Amino acid sequence: MSNDFYAFISRMKYIDRWALMRNTEEESLIQHSYEVAVIAHALAVISNKRLGTNYDAQKVALMGLFHDTSEILTGDMPTPVKYYSPEITNAYKKVEEVATGKILDMLPEDLRPEYEDLLMPKEADAELWKLNKAADKISALIKCVEEQKAGNKEFDKAREATEASIHKMNCEPAEIFLRDFLPSYELTLDQLK
Repeated sequence: MSNDFYAFISRMKYIDRWALMRNTEEESLIQHSYEVAVIAHALAVISNKRLGTNYDAQKVALMGLFHDTSEILTGDMPTPVKYYSPEITNAYKKVEEVATGKILDMLPEDLRPEYEDLLMPKEADAELWKLNKAADKISALIKCVEEQKAGNKEFDKAREATEASIHKMNCEPAEIFLRDFLPSYELTLDQLK
């Protein structure tokens, strides 16, 4: 029996994101996962309050915390590489599935089912995973905004592409978040009220 899961999960703090880009501020996988969890929760709450859905906002937040767990083993694959071709995308998805299985095997048998729902997409949770995917993209967009605020032109094209990919999702809570909450990320600390 393995009991390494929690120690292994804590290694998220050592995985850097945006490896192919010059960053003014490095971002770890654990920072990104926290932000995705917060945004995914917000998307569920926005949808429940403004669009009449009944999403489990707590579950969606937990899914966000664990959404990139496989990257502890695989590292963060840069988007241009991950989506370069359908063959690479499909191969990488298989690698992620194997990595996730290995990480789940680090849990005792009785705890594993609790985490399988959070780490592996299930058909029943397709809408929650869609919110997480939107939150993941919004987090990337926020990173682009922050880098641009610091004068880093390296993120100009990434911002355009990321924003376009969010719009293509046709996710109404994400559109509401972009309209109502994203502009505040452009502000300085002194401008936030």
